[in-house]
Amino acid sequence: MSVAIAYTDGRNWLSEGWWNLRPSVCETLLRGPLAAQYYYVYAMDERGGEWKGKAFMCTRDREFRIDGREDCFARGFDRTGFFEIDTGRDAKSWTVQLTDPNATPAQ
Repeated sequence: MSVAIAYTDGRNWLSEGWWNLRPSVCETLLRGPLAAQYYYVYAMDERGGEWKGKAFMCTRDREFRIDGREDCFARGFDRTGFFEIDTGRDAKSWTVQLTDPNATPAQ
């Protein structure tokens, strides 16, 4: 699975990726204190599955760190829909679990 994240400090947007994660493993993507209450995530797996939303950010096919979320195409980037995560007002850390919506529950 490949994951990208985005967030704002209240003035500027930053999107970055890609982290390549293995299934069923917990990984730390950002270290240190949280920069924002809201984070945005986009992920895709090698089978074509996506975890996406309606908050559009700039991305590209290879590793990236992009300032700003406007004019993605004009700046040579892709425009990708991320989903929002509210980490909480005073959160020190957060975790998101991405599960396969088509997976059959264990019996």
